[in-house]
Amino acid sequence: MTLERGLEVLRAFHAERTPLSNAELVRRTGHSKATISRLTTTLIRVGFLRRVGGGRLFELATGALSLGHTYLQVNPITQAAQPLMQALADKLNVSVALATPDHLDMLYIGYCTGARIATLRLGVGSLLPMGSTSVGRAYLWGLPPAQRRACIAAVKAAAGQNAKAVQNGIDVAFRDLEENGVCMSVGEYQRDAYGIALPVKVGKERSLMTLSCGAVELEPDVAALRRRIVPRLKIAAEELTALLSDVEGLP
Repeated sequence: MTLERGLEVLRAFHAERTPLSNAELVRRTGHSKATISRLTTTLIRVGFLRRVGGGRLFELATGALSLGHTYLQVNPITQAAQPLMQALADKLNVSVALATPDHLDMLYIGYCTGARIATLRLGVGSLLPMGSTSVGRAYLWGLPPAQRRACIAAVKAAAGQNAKAVQNGIDVAFRDLEENGVCMSVGEYQRDAYGIALPVKVGKERSLMTLSCGAVELEPDVAALRRRIVPRLKIAAEELTALLSDVEGLP
């Protein structure tokens, strides 16, 4: 139980590079102030957290970095998928991400950007909410029906008063996926940013992930973006599936 709670504290930092206080960690994890205080003290002692400027805010330390670096080094996806994803990012001048589920979020395990793209402030290790992003909704759609219903129920429960809006967004995305094989979100996770995603099943285990393209663009022409991106994204998904078809041990 203590280990699980400690990992929840580390996961709460996401990838926005923002130091967190004990109060914010309480809000993000749901644990008591006393529990969070004990856990942050322990995580500092073992090198997974550090205080920012000796103050009351915390950030991840090198212990957490070493675990993430080791994962990327041994993960069979990162080396194999990088050239394909980078080629797509350069061709379309967008960011390209490969995401896998992490509780009720989607975790970027691969990320590439075109040379001239406006930054999305994201990268490998970013966590995006499953219920309000294209990558998350594409993942939900790709699940078997019973698992999909359970996962959507959990996402809505976590959304609280926003549950109805989350359900509406999921419904729109599912209709898009059924009709066009992709879903799109505009300005929902980050202002002036769009994302287009579709589910992919890769490796010998047919692990469900999502592949997406996105960028920051003021007043994007949604129809033009879809015409330009969707066909190439679908081709890249097929190529990625073939490329990773014999890979074992995917997340």
